[in-house]
Amino acid sequence: MSIWEYANPKKFMQTSAWLLPWVTGLAVACLVAGLIWGFFFTPDDFRQGSTVKIIYLHVPSAMMAINAWVMMLVTSLIWLIRRHHVSALASKAAAPVGLTFTVIALLTGAFWGQPMWGTWWAWDPRLTSFLILTLFYLGYIALWQAIEDPDTAADLTAVLCLVGSVFALLSRYAVLFWNQGLHQGASLSLDKEENVADVFWFPLLVCIAGFVLLFVALVLMRTRTEIRARRLQALLARERLA
Repeated sequence: MSIWEYANPKKFMQTSAWLLPWVTGLAVACLVAGLIWGFFFTPDDFRQGSTVKIIYLHVPSAMMAINAWVMMLVTSLIWLIRRHHVSALASKAAAPVGLTFTVIALLTGAFWGQPMWGTWWAWDPRLTSFLILTLFYLGYIALWQAIEDPDTAADLTAVLCLVGSVFALLSRYAVLFWNQGLHQGASLSLDKEENVADVFWFPLLVCIAGFVLLFVALVLMRTRTEIRARRLQALLARERLA
């Protein structure tokens, strides 16, 4: 069995119909468990107080905002190289979800930063690149809406996705590239010394799993909708020609 079989819309619809309820259920379970555990059963931080609990929304949403763009990059490359329509529609479907995660990350970051830094916003390298990534999300969605021919729209948005990937990379690694800036380093790291304390770390992992599964569920759902919309457009076009 080849992975490219799932580029067939019929095969994708069959597989996603079976997979979607399971992914959705696991996403809800992880989110409910992780957020309740994190917000109600973890202590306040000795420096940040209860403000530290924003980590359970901010870190997963920021991670998924960047990883959503990476997913869009991969599916855009598949479209450019192999011309599989499902990959282009999956990229289109992921963009509003990624934008939503980006907005959540920006808002929660502002609420977290104000008591910690004394300001709602700072032109920090990571924050600035993250804001530019948000603008690329908006531009990507607008470009899809502005072009009538779907294949042309897929081509141009794929190119835009390639360019925007630079800022997705900077959003992830700006702290390493530039030592100056207010933003802290990674909350999760292979270096145990950089990780948050275990009492925060374990519920954070559950929340991250929930956000990942939620992203997968929403992208599957939206991709199925895009495929149905494409089929409907094709049927209407045939009726007009008949």
